[in-house]
Amino acid sequence: MPVSPVNGIDVYYERSGTGPRLLFLNGSGATLETAGLLIKPFTERCDVLAFDQRGLGRTSIPPGPYSMADYAADAAALLDDVGWDACRVVGVSFGGMVAQELAVTFPARVEKLALCCTSPGGPDLASYPLHELATLPPEERARRGIELLDTRFDADYLAAHPADRGLAEMMVSRHTAEKSTETRRGETEQLNARAGHDVRGRLDRITAETMVACGRYDGIAPLANSEFIAAHIPRAELHEYEGGHAFFAQDAKAIPEIMEFLAT
Repeated sequence: MPVSPVNGIDVYYERSGTGPRLLFLNGSGATLETAGLLIKPFTERCDVLAFDQRGLGRTSIPPGPYSMADYAADAAALLDDVGWDACRVVGVSFGGMVAQELAVTFPARVEKLALCCTSPGGPDLASYPLHELATLPPEERARRGIELLDTRFDADYLAAHPADRGLAEMMVSRHTAEKSTETRRGETEQLNARAGHDVRGRLDRITAETMVACGRYDGIAPLANSEFIAAHIPRAELHEYEGGHAFFAQDAKAIPEIMEFLAT
């Protein structure tokens, strides 16, 4: 089992595929086990390094609080440990926040950057405060989570779109699964770090060619947030897709276009 001693914790990682070096950064609460289907396509054209971020999966759950700088430092230290001076980076949702923090802190280490369904942070451009959902009763939390996933997702829409209904049910089941107290603690620490994310005034430090990918109906990371990111990174281009926060599972063009950008 590949484990890297990083910043005082043990980070579990996996590496697979061939091609350009690519660091994959997962979303809130996601682990290599739960995000395998999303990571796998990238291994067809890239040498993919992916890991369970601090507090999650098979990586250590150290005492909190955690900061976004901690997550970026973990990623940089893992690159050191596997011998990568620089690589291409793709971040999804929370992973996109980590990717932004990594790219503004260590710009020379990021060769190309793909930021998916994410936000720059701050009081007006933050992603939805997911930590607040934990205070809701289970049924209301599930309903609100579905609404945020895609702003079109009401009962009538889901009844008429079985594929989207299946996606919504899968996401709800992932967040309502039985988990240990320690696992929940790690997830909570991650959400608290997420709430402090803010790179709005530092995006111009990113030197890599950047693809900003978003869903038009995303209730967690609204389109305006991606528009801001694309407008403030010098070499960025915005790509809108037909879908919500999980647009890569809704729009068949999304993953191939992101892969093409990263692999070429």
